Amino acid sequence: MEHHCGLITSNRETVPLKSISVTLSINDFVAAVAATLNYENEEKVPLEATFVFPMDEDSAVYSFEALVDGKKIVAELRDKMKAHSEYEEALSQGHQAYLLEEDDYSRDIFSCNVGNLQPGAKIAVTLRYVQELPLETDGALRYLLPAILNPRYQLSEQSANSCLNIQKPTVPLEDLPYTLNMTATITSQHGIERIQSNCSLSPIQYLTDDKTSAQVSLTEGHKFDRDVELLIYYSEVHSPRVAVEMGMLDMKPDSVMGAPLAMVSYYPDIPEVETSKVCGEFVFLMDCSGSMKCPMSPGKDSQLRIEAAKETLLLLLKSLPMGCYFNIYRFGSSYEKFFPESVKYTQDTMEDAVKIVKDLEANLGGTEILTPLCNIYKASSIPGHPLQLFVFTDGEVTDTFSVIREVKLNSKKHRCFSFGIGQGASTSLIKNIARVSGGTAVFITGKDRMQTKALGSLKFALQCSVDNISLSWDLPPGLLVKMLSPEKPTIFRGQRLIIYAQLTGLMPQVESTGAVCLKYILQGRSLENRVTFSLQPKANANFTIHRLAAKSLIQTKDFGSHEASKEEKEDVMNISLQSGVLSSFTAFIAINKELNKPVQGPLAHRVIPRPMMQRRPLMQFYSSHSDGQKGLQARHLCGLRNLLCPRQRSILVGAQCEVLDMTNEMPMTLKKMSNSSTKESNLKKEHKAFGENVVVQLISLQKANGSWNLDEDLTKILGTELKDIKATNPAKHEDPSAWATVLAVVWLHANGMDLKCEWELLERKAVAWLHDHADSSIPMLVQAANSLLKLSVNPAVFGV
Repeated sequence: MEHHCGLITSNRETVPLKSISVTLSINDFVAAVAATLNYENEEKVPLEATFVFPMDEDSAVYSFEALVDGKKIVAELRDKMKAHSEYEEALSQGHQAYLLEEDDYSRDIFSCNVGNLQPGAKIAVTLRYVQELPLETDGALRYLLPAILNPRYQLSEQSANSCLNIQKPTVPLEDLPYTLNMTATITSQHGIERIQSNCSLSPIQYLTDDKTSAQVSLTEGHKFDRDVELLIYYSEVHSPRVAVEMGMLDMKPDSVMGAPLAMVSYYPDIPEVETSKVCGEFVFLMDCSGSMKCPMSPGKDSQLRIEAAKETLLLLLKSLPMGCYFNIYRFGSSYEKFFPESVKYTQDTMEDAVKIVKDLEANLGGTEILTPLCNIYKASSIPGHPLQLFVFTDGEVTDTFSVIREVKLNSKKHRCFSFGIGQGASTSLIKNIARVSGGTAVFITGKDRMQTKALGSLKFALQCSVDNISLSWDLPPGLLVKMLSPEKPTIFRGQRLIIYAQLTGLMPQVESTGAVCLKYILQGRSLENRVTFSLQPKANANFTIHRLAAKSLIQTKDFGSHEASKEEKEDVMNISLQSGVLSSFTAFIAINKELNKPVQGPLAHRVIPRPMMQRRPLMQFYSSHSDGQKGLQARHLCGLRNLLCPRQRSILVGAQCEVLDMTNEMPMTLKKMSNSSTKESNLKKEHKAFGENVVVQLISLQKANGSWNLDEDLTKILGTELKDIKATNPAKHEDPSAWATVLAVVWLHANGMDLKCEWELLERKAVAWLHDHADSSIPMLVQAANSLLKLSVNPAVFGV
């Protein structure tokens, strides 16, 4: 029997990538990463290998090198077009060549080409990058090593050159030819409380007695079946930090890389403010493409993305304040909106929206977000109601830069709160549409509840804005500061701010200090955070702060070759080449000219596979293509995909979904519930639509003004009889809704505390309604509710 080493592709080809090794160093809020790809050519012909992989959008890639037979070959950063030309020329002359570049249409996708890999050759390719690490709402620092690269939907013909068009094979995990290992060292001046992960880790090893340094690693045999996520909890996370880094000696002293730079990190503990009246237009843009049929996580009991989205929409609708305006769009290959234009939030409009949410399906094909965005922005603004846009998507869109550009063009008229659903969501899309509009970006992976994170962002949107943000510096005479970071228009509660500044002039020759103060106004109150720091710059061989500052500058100007103006392209190119940080206009190129063997014919091309994230039998695919063929087996999809137009292409993703139904259905219409249906059947339908969560069932019964009706539906959830509730009402001659509302809130506090963050806003509405309609009776109603339900909820939760 013929023996084949490594992965066997459909053409009986081996794959040269053998292992990936990641070394991670986290210092406070910054990560430095070195990822080494080890290749070996076991074939008898020279190869060109292509590996397409995801990386966080905030990563500043600054080094690319190859180790061949003990010799290090360091790549140089070039204009991307020149790098491609040099790469092709090197291969034609028989040289080994290496090319690393960002995708033309998204900053979080990279491709690595290894050319002229000779038979029997072994090489190690290493790329290095640094990145700011985001904070979760609970204060955890989050590092993500992406393992999953979702196919991105092809938005336009001009994106044909995207590296995402390369046919990337997928294989079962047990057949994946390469392994992954990762070791992480974490240091923080304020101490490390704990480290958590969605993957199996070795026991935490503290390297110092005060727990300011620790080390963990992935356990041996880790499977590449999910993104690797680390959550790091520091003590005193709200303490401001300032680090000053020495510049490059061979650079001009007034340049970005030559002058000392300061990185200021603020995570202010902004108090939560109750607002008496909140205005706004809230528009929810919900992804209903085929990939939303996938589970939230690889676990067999994981909720489907579309079901989690429906439950989230329900909670958001119930939590909106009276008097605001709202609308809901769903999008895929096409889009539909619930109302022709945003409507005032009333009981009737909320009920209409809830009925449609109940019937939402992931049946709109691919992911074209740009068209509905443009429709939203074209609508007339509502005076006194600023637009707040909530975007939910699994991020499988190719033309990322066009979307970011459109959001930025309209950034003065709205804020965008973005949510990346599931593993593999585009960090470039999710982070940037929030960044350029002054909103927040949230990623929902693993066992995260979409509902919890969405309600957290709604709380941000409902908070009063932080105004008059300013920085003041207190520095020795002769030392000046130049801001490199763009102005931050708003800071939300629970949000961190990182600022880069260039120090120019006369640096003190002796030990001295400076100070920086962040000032802002919140509801008429002046608040500030002040921190003192050393003015003795520290040397750093990687120039981490300088490269992060360069990345920050690049992000504000780099919208890809198809979206950036000539001036923006020139600015990005200059910053990229000066700092050595990769951009969409530059590429790393390395050539080993010592290998000078003429190439006999074209190089054999090998594409490194991605892991297949499911082990179930392949689903059948039903196409809406005009030939009417159905029941095609999944093994024919690759060929079929090329025959279909973009709107009919299947989306192949991990996380237990191999093939998704892409059929489109008729647009939604507002349908009234049949008069012949009983309340009981309506309740069952609504319960089925929003899962088995009893808390969510109770929430679904709440009215727009915050109250509950006293009826059979409520009593079934409370576990009692309607006649008993009516008989025990201590205010029988007053509005029975007050009694029902007190019972509902008391029940929530006794039975739903683990989900309190999801119903806090609607509880506020309920309590406010009670004070408007039954203020003097609240203590009596609470006492009676505790007695009836055999509970002991503190009346203080009602503000009495």
